[in-house]
Amino acid sequence: MHLFRLFERRDAGVRSLAWVSLLILSGCAGGISALSTTLAPAPNLYTFETGAEYPSELVAPGLRSTQGDILYVTNRDVAGQSEAGHSYGADRSQSMAFGVAGVDYGAVASWEELVTRTQTADLQTTTKLRRTGTREVARFPSIPLPFEPGGGRLQTTRDANAAYDARSSAMRAEVSARMKANGQSRVLVYIHGVDNEFDDAINTLATIWHYAGRQSLPVAYSWPAGNAGLFGYFRDSEAGSFSVFHVKEFLRLLASVPEVNQIDIVAHSRGNAVMMEALRELIIEARAAGRDPQNALKLGMLVMAAADIDVGVMRQRMVAERVGQAFEQINIYANPDDRALRLSSIFGKDTRIGGRDADSFTPEDLASFERIRTVNTILVEDAGGRYGHSYFRDNPAVLSDIVLALRSRSLPGTPFRPLDNELGSVVWTLHPDYPADPLPEMLDLESTSR
Repeated sequence: MHLFRLFERRDAGVRSLAWVSLLILSGCAGGISALSTTLAPAPNLYTFETGAEYPSELVAPGLRSTQGDILYVTNRDVAGQSEAGHSYGADRSQSMAFGVAGVDYGAVASWEELVTRTQTADLQTTTKLRRTGTREVARFPSIPLPFEPGGGRLQTTRDANAAYDARSSAMRAEVSARMKANGQSRVLVYIHGVDNEFDDAINTLATIWHYAGRQSLPVAYSWPAGNAGLFGYFRDSEAGSFSVFHVKEFLRLLASVPEVNQIDIVAHSRGNAVMMEALRELIIEARAAGRDPQNALKLGMLVMAAADIDVGVMRQRMVAERVGQAFEQINIYANPDDRALRLSSIFGKDTRIGGRDADSFTPEDLASFERIRTVNTILVEDAGGRYGHSYFRDNPAVLSDIVLALRSRSLPGTPFRPLDNELGSVVWTLHPDYPADPLPEMLDLESTSR
């Protein structure tokens, strides 16, 4: 209703501002398409005198390559099919597909050369990422499954259940085989925001996974975003709500694989809202069944980058509904100068959590999060970029902290993550030269925690 009231005002200047805001939102809320075709600049972690080198010796022999496989799950509709496999558009699909996307890390001659570039700050060494093809492993039946009356209630048909179970088994088998082959126990999930295409998700995860040392199995969830036009942001947001059911099924299936010990999640922009709603429902279901959500869902770390979620909604999820207690840790990256989130907040009642500054935290906020202890907000200085929205994958300082968190499993303020304290013990500041000081040796820590 607020949007329509805004348009009903007779002030032409206000109307113009609203339309311009919509236009910008539809084109920049995702904000990473232009950069997602390249490997992001190397993290400060590897180019500064921190003592931390890329952990190439911990990379499984089968993964030491200039190419990599990114697993994916999507409820995008198929846009085309060729010898290179499936391509996916912005339309919705009633069915969920699981597959493998190949990524080429550019014109490098060898794994050793790629490692060298990984530790080089010179932007002239920018590595082009290219999707080499896709292979669908399993196409799930359309949702809702066919059902019929039985036993006094509606039940899905036996054939429908059998078909769904067969696809589930195929997905679990693929995940299991890859984790066994590479000695992995963790999964790294990435979910994108609005105005993102399928390849954006694949290439962004390929970047984060590589810089984090290829220690986990990478799985991208790509929902039907990228709708064009003036109202693309709102169409994408609705598609996100449509995708919650499939995201829940995806997370359930991952957690059911015996080889999976822990699931780490990186979410960007509006993808945070999609993922949070799915997690909320799964956590409620687990508690209702008398199970500990963290153990039942195998939840590890949640990285919330530039989250397009209302502050009040987030407070309810983390504190009142105890979502924060279901994770090993939650890192919320916020940029007060995030232009995309400023525009998003115009049409909401509250600031977006990815756009908070130090002054927006009330004493009650700080007290609540300090009691939870696992939820930390990292304020990003000089995020950079055209809209200050894509820093999580293209800012060398922010990427350094994400990599340090994934590699060391350390909380902010510890020797492995020397962030500056801002407020209490749950709000931190990340400077452009982070990490500026030498770090403890991580290789021994990592080799024992895999």
